[in-house]
Amino acid sequence: MVSSSARRLATGLITAVSAAYSLLALTYFVYYGPGYGIAAAVATLAVISTHYLNMRAGLRGERPPAYPLTIVLQAVVTYLPDLLPGGMSGVTAPMLAGTLLVFLPLGWGGALVVLMMLYEGIVLWWGGVPFIVILFYVVTVPTTGAMTYALVRFTRVAADLEEARAELADAAVLKERLRISRDLHDGLGRSLTAIALKGDLASRLMERDPAAARTEVGELVQVAREAAQDVRHVARGYRALSLAGEVNRAVALLESSGVGVQAHLVDVTLPGRSEEALAWAVREAVTNVLRHSRATTCTITTSVNGGTLRLEVANDGVLAEPGPDGGGLTGLAERAAQAGGSCTAARTGAGGFLLTMEVVA
Repeated sequence: MVSSSARRLATGLITAVSAAYSLLALTYFVYYGPGYGIAAAVATLAVISTHYLNMRAGLRGERPPAYPLTIVLQAVVTYLPDLLPGGMSGVTAPMLAGTLLVFLPLGWGGALVVLMMLYEGIVLWWGGVPFIVILFYVVTVPTTGAMTYALVRFTRVAADLEEARAELADAAVLKERLRISRDLHDGLGRSLTAIALKGDLASRLMERDPAAARTEVGELVQVAREAAQDVRHVARGYRALSLAGEVNRAVALLESSGVGVQAHLVDVTLPGRSEEALAWAVREAVTNVLRHSRATTCTITTSVNGGTLRLEVANDGVLAEPGPDGGGLTGLAERAAQAGGSCTAARTGAGGFLLTMEVVA
């Protein structure tokens, strides 16, 4: 994974730099005699251990154990060797600078790094160290600290991006599942209802009017073919619907079910998303009329007001106990929102029902 590779790379670079400074500190103290060897080894081991704990936590986006004691401990073991005779000021201070910048707010961390630079310069100047050596030690504090901070930040950014990418992928999968569920409900709901109605009608006409029964069976077969086509469209993620075409199909289906229909549509060209949302609204409204009412009349009208087109589908004969929605109205609300509008559905007086959708014209 990207974040794991970045963390391994950052860990390797930080370890290499830390080892170099630790080796420098060890060599310096040993240089002053074997008596300092043990003290140098202990001090160097303490610096490496605390720095390792701090950086390991920082690369994982966490705080080290017993925070902030580990930060204080690293500061102590960094400057403790200064108390030894011949001790050189803060040889491993650049490692501490990185820790401060990683775990403290940048304002505080930067201020402390500046103080460390001043301390290094003053102590070395008083010790009679050549200016070029003073400049080297002073400059390495902020540069090494900034490098450590950048490596940790880049690692965390890579991990955050990888996590965000995974979340976006999950969201895309969920969105696609919702789309398929919504399209299957909206598309097949009407078709299956029509098939059931025409099948019942054909069975009742079979004996007394075989010709009419054959006609109904033929229309049933046509609706079934349309349903199969709808499933293929859903699988391909493409649903091209027109408002006029859906209204024409709705009128034919309602009239064949004994419902009187009046349709009045304004002649206006709509954006694709708006027209598709309105077409789905008509389909869902007609499905609900057939499923959840004993309607005798239904009106489908559109009107334009400014930059908004309003669709109204009204019917009578609403049952006293409404059936379950099944998510159709929720899907319409989502489609309307995507088209820059809204959708509402409510009972009206005298057993009526009105579905309204407004979209950008």
